[in-house]
Amino acid sequence: MTTSAPDDARPFPPGEYPIVIVGSGPGALQVSYFLGRLGIEHAVLSSDPGPGGMFRKWPFFQRLLSWTKPYAPPERTTREFERWDWNSLLASEPELRGIAAEFMDGSSDFPSRPEMEASLTAFADRSGVRVRYGCEWQSTRREETADGDRFVLVTSDGEYRCRFPIFAVGVAQPYAPNTPGIELAVHYADTRDAESYAGKRLFIIGKQNSGFELATGLLQWASRITLSSPSPAKTSIETRSLVGVRARYVQPFEDSILGGGVDILSASTKGISRSPSGRFTVHLERSDNAMPMTVEADEVIAATGFICPLRDLPSLGVATFGQSKMPAQTEFWESASVPGIYFAGTITQGAAGLKKHGIPSNSGAVQGHRYNGRVLVRHLAQAHFGVELERPTLDIGDLRDHLLHEASNAPELWHQKAYLASIVTLDPDDGVRDLGVLPLTHFLDHDGPDAVAMTIESDGASIFPVVYVRRAGKTEEHALEPDPLHDFEGLGYRRALGTILDRLTAGASAA
Repeated sequence: MTTSAPDDARPFPPGEYPIVIVGSGPGALQVSYFLGRLGIEHAVLSSDPGPGGMFRKWPFFQRLLSWTKPYAPPERTTREFERWDWNSLLASEPELRGIAAEFMDGSSDFPSRPEMEASLTAFADRSGVRVRYGCEWQSTRREETADGDRFVLVTSDGEYRCRFPIFAVGVAQPYAPNTPGIELAVHYADTRDAESYAGKRLFIIGKQNSGFELATGLLQWASRITLSSPSPAKTSIETRSLVGVRARYVQPFEDSILGGGVDILSASTKGISRSPSGRFTVHLERSDNAMPMTVEADEVIAATGFICPLRDLPSLGVATFGQSKMPAQTEFWESASVPGIYFAGTITQGAAGLKKHGIPSNSGAVQGHRYNGRVLVRHLAQAHFGVELERPTLDIGDLRDHLLHEASNAPELWHQKAYLASIVTLDPDDGVRDLGVLPLTHFLDHDGPDAVAMTIESDGASIFPVVYVRRAGKTEEHALEPDPLHDFEGLGYRRALGTILDRLTAGASAA
């Protein structure tokens, strides 16, 4: 296999590697970090000139929607701090944890875009994650060899062969609908400096995060702003996800209600035309009565979202779905239609999970997909590289306290509600073993020894622990009561979980 010298300014020359990662955003950096810590050889390629992925240029108005609280209750170097830190990558070494807080200037709990880029750069430098920058992935093919299939990634630097490519390329390719005249609009990705919109009437197509981000950033500059999409705008609280408008972007709602120069329409865009004077006319159809209407504007911006830049992967058989062309994935983020191709980062939201109470995973954001990356690497290591993972033993008498501590403190469970679970197996021959955090769907869909899984769920109104118990091949679900302080280690929880575990352990005391 071809490798590069440790001091090579451009590591990973073309050749064969067990794993090739495409990307240099947080998803790629996180997976590379964990592969390196397990001693699994791999290459990392990116067309970018440095680490950061989309955070090198977006969000456009320079402030993230995900927060980090530098002065949270736990120490910054602990696992528990991750619950309050949505932006740092994970690490085993304490000095590499909570890096995002180090670069924040204290003006906000929400890091700026440059602060996020700086923290990702620092993580890569300090952890020793190496990337071959300026190397563009161009196409992919599959070859049969005597010892199994190989994927060939054609790049601007040459060809790379591997058993397992991992694509961490984000959802970063601008998408525009087939609306007549849409080419007259500027996509969100190409929005100009805010000052250039001074005194202008703006029409923004789209009422999700990016649309309201633009409206919020341009409120002081534009003379009037209109946002429009067929469905009513809802906050993330109402939609129970990050897809809805975050609370930081509600000012345009208020301006609309107060008549302060913002109009929020529920209407579909039927076309865009331009008059000889240079102004635009946006042709709409109202959602409430299907009546036509028009809006005049000096500028039209399409905040119509992004799709996965999968290049020719669909021609290899990679199945996709939805407007974003998300690849269909297994619970371990492997292509559901082409075994051997894996995904990391924001693309892992293509593995839907259970969506309990209608709430999806947080895999589209760093605080969620960073845990997916760790689970993915552990899965690959065990399934394909013969790595024996640690499975610490637990005393049966400590099981209850262990699970309740996880419910109260495990950041994986809090950031990936009803999606990831802390799992312990109880095997007469192997004893009580802590398997760590795994996808909840894997626990529920596959047979195995008696086991218990602890997860956190939310129904949109409250947050509570849920215990899944597998005994003799049958699974039971037990929801525990919510707690106003989210402390699930009190006497009431000890009694409730103790009763559940007593049945699992066939009379063995969990006290």
